[in-house]
Amino acid sequence: MNSAAQDLKGAARDGLRRFATIWSRAVYPVTATSMTRAEFEDHLHPLAELLGDALHSHPFSPAAGREVGEALVAAHCTDPEALPQILGVVESYLVLYSTESDPLPVDEGRARCSRLQHAIAAGFSRALRERTRSEQEALSRAALAAQTAVEEALHTSETRFRAVFKDATIGIGIADMDGRIRDVNGALARMFGRSEDELRRRSVNDWVHPGDAPEVWRMHRELVRGERDHFRVEKPYPRPDGTVLWTNLTVSLLRGAEGEPRYQLALMEDITERRLLHLRLRYEATHDELTGLPNRTLFAERLERVLAAGEGSGRFGLCYLDIDGFKAVNDSLGHAVGDQLLISVAERLQSCATSPDHLVARIGGDEFVALITDPSGRDEVTELARQALAALATPITIDGRELSVRASIGIVEGPSGELGPAEVMRSADITMYRAKDGGGNRYELADPDSDARAIDRHSLTNHLPGALERDEFFLEYQPLIRMSDGRVDGAEALVRWRHPVHGRLGPDRFIPLAEHTGLIVPLGRWVLEQAVEQARRWQRELKEAGIERSLKEPLRVNVNLSPRQLHHPDLVPDTVAVLEAAGVSPDSLCLEVTESALIGADEDELKPLRQLAELGVDIALDDFGTGYSNLANLRRLPATTLKLDRSFTQGLQRHPADPVDVTFVGGIISLAHALGLRVTVEGVETEAQAHQLRQLDCDTAQGWYYARPAAPKDIPACWADSA
Repeated sequence: MNSAAQDLKGAARDGLRRFATIWSRAVYPVTATSMTRAEFEDHLHPLAELLGDALHSHPFSPAAGREVGEALVAAHCTDPEALPQILGVVESYLVLYSTESDPLPVDEGRARCSRLQHAIAAGFSRALRERTRSEQEALSRAALAAQTAVEEALHTSETRFRAVFKDATIGIGIADMDGRIRDVNGALARMFGRSEDELRRRSVNDWVHPGDAPEVWRMHRELVRGERDHFRVEKPYPRPDGTVLWTNLTVSLLRGAEGEPRYQLALMEDITERRLLHLRLRYEATHDELTGLPNRTLFAERLERVLAAGEGSGRFGLCYLDIDGFKAVNDSLGHAVGDQLLISVAERLQSCATSPDHLVARIGGDEFVALITDPSGRDEVTELARQALAALATPITIDGRELSVRASIGIVEGPSGELGPAEVMRSADITMYRAKDGGGNRYELADPDSDARAIDRHSLTNHLPGALERDEFFLEYQPLIRMSDGRVDGAEALVRWRHPVHGRLGPDRFIPLAEHTGLIVPLGRWVLEQAVEQARRWQRELKEAGIERSLKEPLRVNVNLSPRQLHHPDLVPDTVAVLEAAGVSPDSLCLEVTESALIGADEDELKPLRQLAELGVDIALDDFGTGYSNLANLRRLPATTLKLDRSFTQGLQRHPADPVDVTFVGGIISLAHALGLRVTVEGVETEAQAHQLRQLDCDTAQGWYYARPAAPKDIPACWADSA
């Protein structure tokens, strides 16, 4: 171990020793122990190390907290004030004095410390409850033994029972079978804030409380009837000052010599402070610290409960809201302003949810949800979404600056029991992004078909990176026919995906996803390598077959170039390397670039295409006529070929052809020829179209009329037919 690591380890030991010192100072005064304070500090030190190790454990587990809580009860830290002192020191000092070589982020450290506190409280409560139960059972046995032996040794048993009864630290009360209270000890009187005489004038049946669990009085009736001997529950009682006393209540049945029910014996432990602490920790665990709204944990619990109601038992509605452009607020104005914006948004959303059946929660950075239990119909859910957008429409003022807030909302509404929580949230998320893609500041309703398409896109996107490695892509080729003599001039390479689940997929299913994810660059290079190598093989086969070609240039292969590839810095060197590796000349390759990719391109963006054109690579302007570009731009583009979009050939398939379409296509062909460009027309499907294009002096064409896309081995048959 190097010296730096040793220093850090020593610092960690010193920090935890200091933590144990602070801990002992706070807890020792409320601990009933025979140890000195120094001994007590030594006792706490290994517990501090246990917490420190747990805080920095990977993966994190709060289980050590429960062990610490149990150990503290075993050390007699059982005073009502002990637990708040224990947790207060852990909250304030554990992260500070628990030093490690890899410090935790502040938020992560606080979250782990909070969970350790919760575990300590749970372990402490469980150990204290078990200890109390043991004491209660001992008292019950003593009371039962004393009652049973009352006739045989009344004086002895009465003395023993009174000693236990009077000096016990838990509350004890005895009532007859009609519920009239016969006796109570001082501890019980102090719990209730009344005198012993006042309590003796009361009846057990008077102490019904709205917070009683449903089974409390059922079990009490069973005990009075002699059908059970005891029961344990948590039960609240009202105090004279208006507060509530929460107790762990154990009620036992005392029987006479003949086994008949004689008395009810109640043992009570005051758990009010512990319950309040539990509620506080529960609130912190289920509410967002920034906005005070319920957080993801509480929302998930409520959603699961609503959906678990079962089919036919009700409906639910969910609005999933995401603030449009929130990241820009944080980046430009700072996180402090972003936090204030989130607080204001939370307040406005909360003001829209006026019904007890509405729950508004913040489940992530700028993500909020509104859950409606059993709405009257879809209209109630959409109305809440409209109110939310209207509430956010008014600009929010922060530090004198007005900020406009827009949001996108995805709505899911339907019967409970049909979908699980994960399915509902996935549908809401997909729908919210559909609203965002539609321009934002709007809501959309979930649609199963749209969800299925989005899930399908997501599945394909996840599968794409490995598809190239698994050799799932393949190429087909569609011949380009020279119009003047009907001979094959080249072939366009078309990529396909042999998906293991969905089968054969065309480029329209995956090319946009590949473009979006960036996979189009390695995929495009693979297509280029395969197509150029195929061109080399075809040229060799042509020579070996002795097929004479009247073209001066070699058989070309056309490869589509995506916008992302067009702007990739390695486009030119990669293309040159592929051509050199295959040993074919640059004029064997034609790169097709869509017109829309070049709209507005400056000289720097056109430079790679110019370099390739200067090397002899043909550049075709694909889908020409769909990009609304200025025809004058053709003069500055490094293109050698125009590929007219198939939409221009639709009017040519009728007989006679549409004169407007004929004039339009003819004008483009004439302009292209005047600029020294060849013209290729896509989508030729009929003899009428082919005849008209020959009349208009079109150079080349492709389409089903000539040949459908086919495997590489099927293309040579086209040469033979056109030779």
